[in-house]
Parts: sequence; structure tokens; C-alpha cells
Amino acid sequence: MKFNPCTESSGLPYSPFKSSTVPRPIGWLSSVNEDGLENIAPYSQWQNLTFDPPMVMFSANHYPDGRRKDTVLNAERTGWFVWNMATWDLREEVNKSAMALPTSESEWDHLDVTKEYADNHPIPMVKESPVKFECRYLSTHRLMGDSNVGSIDIVFARVEKIHIDEDFLTSDGRLDIPRIQPIARMGYFDYTVVRETFEMRVPGADADAKLGLEGTPK
Repeated sequence: MKFNPCTESSGLPYSPFKSSTVPRPIGWLSSVNEDGLENIAPYSQWQNLTFDPPMVMFSANHYPDGRRKDTVLNAERTGWFVWNMATWDLREEVNKSAMALPTSESEWDHLDVTKEYADNHPIPMVKESPVKFECRYLSTHRLMGDSNVGSIDIVFARVEKIHIDEDFLTSDGRLDIPRIQPIARMGYFDYTVVRETFEMRVPGADADAKLGLEGTPK
């Protein structure tokens, strides 16, 4: 089968689009507004962009009525947000934080996690999350869709501090991903979890890997 997703129906009961680009890292992002109201929400369009300096991005769809997401507004107005790694042990809390709440209500009040605060700005972080990034806001790029909910804000940021729970490091100084068990977004209502990894080294890439350059074409 083939079809134009912009103008044609696939004929399938569910859209295959989001299920084709998988797995997608989860941007479990915490932020705070100018009045101190604390927010946390998961975003399934999250990714690192480069390593020198480390920069990241996430995109947030608008609400059906055209409103923009609180995380975007908070990042723009305070200049900061935090990424918390989403894991198998935290999966239920990640899911609860996706609830649509009034702007005046905090998702944190519904979560069974411990707060600890970032160094650069008073943003709550999930203490139980093994890795956290403090992200300094850089810019927003807006792309308009065919509907309000199809329109997105793409937020770019620079990672200014990384927090790592050293209990999740291997003896040779690597993140123990199979032990951490990060979760990722699939399509539909499906998720996946990383419990198994394998290694493939580009010939001559050992030195590059230590600098974060693995897989970078020469």
C-alpha cells in the first residue's frame, strides 16, 4: 500500500505515521512559571542535537483551542527547563504527568516522586530519575499545521548541567542502560523499554567514542 498522508486516508483503523518513527525518547520536562507554579509533562518529540556544546530540542503541539503548552511558555519566560530521564520504574508517574490540568494546578501534586531542585534556576527535578539535564532556553521555532493541534513550537536549548546518580554507572564509567531501563514512546498507546543493548564499533572510532563523536562521518 501507499498513500499521501496529507491528503489521503491510509484505510487502516489507526494512523501508521507515529508508529513508523520508533522508538522516540521521552522528554519528561519540568519547569516553573514566573509565579513559582511548578509543572512537569512528557513530550514524545525530544532529542539531542549536537555535543559541542550539548544542545537539545523538543516540540510541543498546540491545544485544540490554539493555546501553547505550559512547558514552552515557562521555558521562554524563565529561560530554563529540566529533562528527567523516564524509566521503567517511573513509568506510572510519567503517565500521570501527561494529564491535562488547568494552568493553575500542578502535575507534581499528583505524583509519587521526590522533588530536588536544579542549581541554575529553582525548577523541581525528579530525584528518582537517574539522569537529569538543566537546559537553558535558546529559541523557539513555530511551525503552523493544518489545525491548531497540528501546529507546533520547537524549543531549542543548551545543556548547562548534567546530574547523574552514580549508582547507575558501570565499573568502567558508563551509564548502565540495561539497569536503568529507559522507556520510549511508540505509536498508538504503546511504549517500549530498553533492557538489552549490543555494540557495533566503527573501525578506528574508539577515541572518538570517548568524546561523544561516535558515528560522526569524517
